[in-house]
Amino acid sequence: MSEQEFVFKPVGVIHSCFKEKFAIPRQAGLVKEARATLELLPPYDRQEALEGLDAFSHIWLVFVFHAVMGKEWKPRVRPPRLGGNQRVGVFASRSMFRPNPLGLSVVKLEHIDTSGKSPLLHLSGIDLLDGTPVLDIKPYLPYSDIVAEAHGGYAASYPGASLQVHFSEEARRFCQAQQDHPELEILIRHLLELDPRPAYLEATAKRKQFGMRLFDYNIKWEVAADVVNVVSIEALASGDTGN
Repeated sequence: MSEQEFVFKPVGVIHSCFKEKFAIPRQAGLVKEARATLELLPPYDRQEALEGLDAFSHIWLVFVFHAVMGKEWKPRVRPPRLGGNQRVGVFASRSMFRPNPLGLSVVKLEHIDTSGKSPLLHLSGIDLLDGTPVLDIKPYLPYSDIVAEAHGGYAASYPGASLQVHFSEEARRFCQAQQDHPELEILIRHLLELDPRPAYLEATAKRKQFGMRLFDYNIKWEVAADVVNVVSIEALASGDTGN
């Protein structure tokens, strides 16, 4: 059989709280406060294409790992759940470095807004980078998508929180003052509890200070043993990367 090539056009684009890859949950649904909107793009931005979707609580998103486009795929990868040192085949992982950089996430559909120029799907529990192209939307079907007898190999159990998170008074006051993002403190807490550091750093623990960009904030924290201290949160100017 001859090799075939396929060209797909995105049906929409994600507007996410995650402005960089670092600290994005490693799977969807781990942090319920992680929110995004999915904006439908022409010619798929027609309300009739969404008829009946609001009856479903969750949806599947087929998307592109656009931040790694052009990078070489890897036949063997190091999953974080195995400590970042043990390798498995790429098809036994959810690594973004795949032969075709496609991802699949199930997210909660909070509501659909059709009042603007383009329909917006409001989502929660997301693991998607801002600007992610979405190729397709499918309803989540509990009767068929839940497989009771399934087993998950090396990732059989829910990862759970591994770190305690504390906020400095300055950081806590900053969160409390953000009326546009009232869940900012709890979102940061739940993201850091899951320990977003690369798995290979955990064993050596040589690096103590970290930072991430969330919404338009630059968040800095320190790690000592199993405790995270959020030191500061600063609002970024437009176009500032926070680096």
